Amino acid sequence: MLGLPVVEAITSAPLPRVWSVGSLVLAVADALNARFGACTVRGELSGFSRAASGHCYFTLKDAEGGQASLRCAMFRRAAGLLDFAPREGLQVELRGRIAVYEPRGELQFVAEAMRPLGAGSLYEQFLALKARLDAEGLFDPVRKRSLPRFPQRIGVVSSLGAAALHDVLVALARRAPQVAVVVYPSLVQGSDAPAALVSALALAAQRREADVLILARGGGSLEDLWAFNDERVVRAVAASPIPLVCGVGHETDITLCDFAADVRAPTPTAAAELVAPVRDELLLSLDLLAARVQRRVRARLDSEAQRLDRRALQLARPTQALARHAQQLQALGTRQLQAVRDALRDAGESLPHLGDRLRRAQANLRSQAGLRLSVLAGRLDALDPGRVLARGYAWVTDADGRPVLSAQAVTVGQALVAVWHDGRALTEVKQVEPDRQR
Repeated sequence: MLGLPVVEAITSAPLPRVWSVGSLVLAVADALNARFGACTVRGELSGFSRAASGHCYFTLKDAEGGQASLRCAMFRRAAGLLDFAPREGLQVELRGRIAVYEPRGELQFVAEAMRPLGAGSLYEQFLALKARLDAEGLFDPVRKRSLPRFPQRIGVVSSLGAAALHDVLVALARRAPQVAVVVYPSLVQGSDAPAALVSALALAAQRREADVLILARGGGSLEDLWAFNDERVVRAVAASPIPLVCGVGHETDITLCDFAADVRAPTPTAAAELVAPVRDELLLSLDLLAARVQRRVRARLDSEAQRLDRRALQLARPTQALARHAQQLQALGTRQLQAVRDALRDAGESLPHLGDRLRRAQANLRSQAGLRLSVLAGRLDALDPGRVLARGYAWVTDADGRPVLSAQAVTVGQALVAVWHDGRALTEVKQVEPDRQR
């Protein structure tokens, strides 16, 4: 008796409604639409992307620095009305409605309009640090080094569990399986990631076993990639003694490590493609070079073989060579004999002329000598002392035959000899009378 009313009470109470998943999601969506049919919210853009369809997807973070975030969607019609380019870290104001994305049951904000308010705090830090490091010269293009053309060992700084590391290893194995890969594990996200990245880069620099380094991480929001904007990491990348390629994020993601690295790659896979040449292409180039070398060697061998054949033919018939030389010698002898005969004939023909020239030359010489002799005889006759003495002059000498040229040279009583043209006389000086007028 006691149990019956209890059973009746239980069976008579209304049973709770059991929702299907779709019905519950629709009910929640209707409730939200009724409560937040049109609202305006502001926050900081993060993870903005534009799909090929033209729809935009992003996350709106709390602008006050809180942990709350809201997934947002802006469809192509509304996105086409934007008069600015949304970017990471920009503070915006959205006007739209709260909705539920039914396939995943996720809350989202469908934006109908967007207007910029200003840059977010992280993006402001990004720009300020970029300007300061750029002023120090860390991003100077002159510092950039070229990558090795044929690396033997490639170093990768990344997380062991990251999909980016898998993509890099797959690309390297496909393109250059002959190249060794050294992985320097590190955290790539979170507050401990900057110190871990600096330590991994320092280890790679200390070991110096890699020819080139890849800094790799997949895409993400500005917060997810913030470790690669840390000043310590940026300076470590710039100071790396090994050429470094930064392959962090997707093509639209930009970090400060991209500016400090020697080369920026749009994705981790692209970084692997930049540092590793395709082995098949290298093998094809080697095959082409080997074919060119073989053609050159074959052509040279053919040329030398023909030259050797010609020399062999010359050595095989020495009698012909001797006969040819004998003919040359005979021809030279004939030419020499004829030259001697011609010279003798010319000399015989010129002898009479030479004799006449010689006789004429002798006659001329005799005539010139006779004339000269007559002139000299006349000059000698004119200078003959006898002719002077014949004109009444006398030649006076002392007893020893020395000429007396002045009256002052004689003394009284001195013996003198006076010579005329027809004789001489011995005299004695009786008196000396000098000429007073001189």
